[in-house]
Amino acid sequence: MDSKRIVYMDHAATTYVKPEVLEAMLPYFTEQFGNPSSVYTLGRKSRSAIEEAREKVAKAIGALPEEIYFTGGGSEADNWAIKGAAFANRAKGNHIITSKIEHHAILNTCEFLEKQGFEVTYVSVDENGVIDLEELKNSITDKTILISIMFANNEIGTIQPIEEIGRIAKERGIIFHTDAVQAIGNVEINVKDMNIDMLSLAAHKFYGPKGVGALYVRKGIRIENLIHGGGQERKRRGGTENLPGIVGLGKAIELATADIEGHNARIRALRDRLLNGILEKIPYTKLNGHPEKRLPGNINVSFKFIEGEGLLLLLDQSGIYGSTGSACSSGSLDPSHVLLAIGLPHEIAHGSLRLSLGDKNTEEDVDYVLDVLPKIVQRLRDMSPLYENFIKGGR
Repeated sequence: MDSKRIVYMDHAATTYVKPEVLEAMLPYFTEQFGNPSSVYTLGRKSRSAIEEAREKVAKAIGALPEEIYFTGGGSEADNWAIKGAAFANRAKGNHIITSKIEHHAILNTCEFLEKQGFEVTYVSVDENGVIDLEELKNSITDKTILISIMFANNEIGTIQPIEEIGRIAKERGIIFHTDAVQAIGNVEINVKDMNIDMLSLAAHKFYGPKGVGALYVRKGIRIENLIHGGGQERKRRGGTENLPGIVGLGKAIELATADIEGHNARIRALRDRLLNGILEKIPYTKLNGHPEKRLPGNINVSFKFIEGEGLLLLLDQSGIYGSTGSACSSGSLDPSHVLLAIGLPHEIAHGSLRLSLGDKNTEEDVDYVLDVLPKIVQRLRDMSPLYENFIKGGR
């Protein structure tokens, strides 16, 4: 076993910054550092760089540049979309629809709004994590002002029928927001064709810098400001812009959407090689999420009779970085809300592993994981009295 080998397979958590992105950003830390609101040449060059990045983001999702607003990340974009639409349209109604498997940036924001007098319906998903469209339709009332459904799930990788959801919302005159943080660079997106009114994204998920994101807001959609201040972002988000970060986001999204088909083909081939190997070499293993309608680099599997936290620690010792369906590392003993929503019992949800592949992963990485992972799972099972009883034919 090569203990020095490092295999990073947690790209759904964050990605490295590509050299081309860093190169584009560097001048805006040291040379082109002018405040974009300043009228002199240095400031105007900074303003121009921001507008160029805005055009790149708009082009990547089929939007207009004036519909793109830069934020401090995906969570801020989600908060702005949900709170902004809720408060701006409160006179029309107070009902919001979302799903049970959303990111906590959505779920916790909706929980906050419930305390402000809003009503929220959390729509179910099937065993593959796909939204129940009939339940969605039946949840709509004359008070419904917003539907927010994520484009692709961050844990199990399932891609939702976004165009259909958008059509349902459009027919009823309801604003439709999607958290597309995991989807950018992995799925072809056109906000007009898909009837998307608002869309959130974050640069660090597609090889850009952390701490910068964007919110697309279709022209004509009314939302309140989340951050009040000066006249930045067309008076919609106060505060001096994160100039290097915005430039980096623009370059990163340009690279990420240049050849999605080619990128997906390569990543999907690696993923399938890894997934098939895991299912073949490790018995009592279950794939979580839709078998086909899923992000190209996402693998989420549950291993019976083990705890995910122990699995992660042993993988870490072998230089393999992934994540688990158990939230132990965040101080909670509760398993993932996503895995519970698709019907997994607690004990199986606790034994889950997410591996998310990226641009630098190779076949050698896959083979290394396939060599190490089965041994670790077996080691953990050998320590489990539940597994021992199971093997002996007990219950």
